[in-house]
Amino acid sequence: MAAHTISFLFLLTALLALAMPFIASAARPLSRYSIGSSMNLAARLKLDEESANCWESLFQLQACSGEVVMFFLNGETYIGHGCCEAIRTIEHQCWPALLGTLGFTTEETDVLKGYCDEADHIESPPSSTTPSPPSISKPATKPVATGWEKLVP
Repeated sequence: MAAHTISFLFLLTALLALAMPFIASAARPLSRYSIGSSMNLAARLKLDEESANCWESLFQLQACSGEVVMFFLNGETYIGHGCCEAIRTIEHQCWPALLGTLGFTTEETDVLKGYCDEADHIESPPSSTTPSPPSISKPATKPVATGWEKLVP
């Protein structure tokens, strides 16, 4: 039993000795990423007063992700105005590479941007007020054939 305990302690000590360099490197200070650096998190995420629109668009894109997936899977040719607006805002004003990080290929991203940019330029057709068809007057109640009442018993 004592030999088993000694071998267990030796194994545990060896594992700790091997793990120490990894533990030490994981606890290194983050001085390389100073708060004043040009690529700090706030700048990369565009966390300024104008970014509220970016984050709202991101949440809108999350809400309409089903439309986007069906656009590619089933060949549906309609993406709602709000969804297109979110895609345009994200791609043109916020994070141009975001759709690629969500798993869309470059071609799919280009198709989405092209569709939504084109949908922005197409005006809805003017609503034409077509006149209602003329009402059909009540037909005359004059009998077509006269005198046939005498033939029916």
